[in-house]
Amino acid sequence: MKLFIDADYIVYKSCAAAETEIDWGDDVILVTSRFSEAYKNVQKELINIQLEFGGFAAPVLFFSDSKNFRKDILDTYKGHRNRKKPCGYKRVINALMNDYRVIQLPHLEADDAMGIYATKYPGNVIVSPDKDMRQIPGDIYNLTDRFTVTPEEGAKWHLIQTLAGDQTDGYSGVPGIGIKRAEALFEKDGYSWQTVIKAFAEKDLSEDVALQNARLAKILTNDDYDFGRQRPILWSPDADYRVNDGAIVQDETTAGSSATG
Repeated sequence: MKLFIDADYIVYKSCAAAETEIDWGDDVILVTSRFSEAYKNVQKELINIQLEFGGFAAPVLFFSDSKNFRKDILDTYKGHRNRKKPCGYKRVINALMNDYRVIQLPHLEADDAMGIYATKYPGNVIVSPDKDMRQIPGDIYNLTDRFTVTPEEGAKWHLIQTLAGDQTDGYSGVPGIGIKRAEALFEKDGYSWQTVIKAFAEKDLSEDVALQNARLAKILTNDDYDFGRQRPILWSPDADYRVNDGAIVQDETTAGSSATG
């Protein structure tokens, strides 16, 4: 068993904790950092995660690429995240590459790379505090709790996030609908693409807008990635799923499909 760890989060937090501000006066504030302290912070976090699993599971660190395919879907995706990385961020990542196995896939976020590897190589554990990972079937440790996601639960969570959106990432979903409201709608009308279309239409939003949100929300799996061309396979409603009595089945209102994720 290996631990697939969201290292973006850990390195950012660890480097930020190592920063120190020096106020020189005359409107000048200098931010400094010790690389050794930042790196030690990362190692401590990784050791604590390993200890949660008895100290024997090997960590694999996942990082986001500097380019992001979701910006081709929505150019304002994560556009409000303009804060620079903390001091030493890149240097720490470069050092980690010498001491750990590091995975970074072209144009993908760490979430997607973890989703792809976790479904390509089942039996390992995703380590991430991000609620998006509830789309990925398998074992997850969110740094507080350990739980298992079934394929049905993962499929449902993708549709829920399509309606609820994610203000942190910069896509809105259906205005006025959050997680709880989305869950209630799906429990009432069924977990299907038709329910999604209906919810967007009630706010005078087109199916194209619904599809854009669904593609932004979708965390990639092994079925959603072309390894040969190193590019994502965008989610399509032709691959729609409907959850019925614990099984994922093709929605009768849509055409035949490719992978459902």
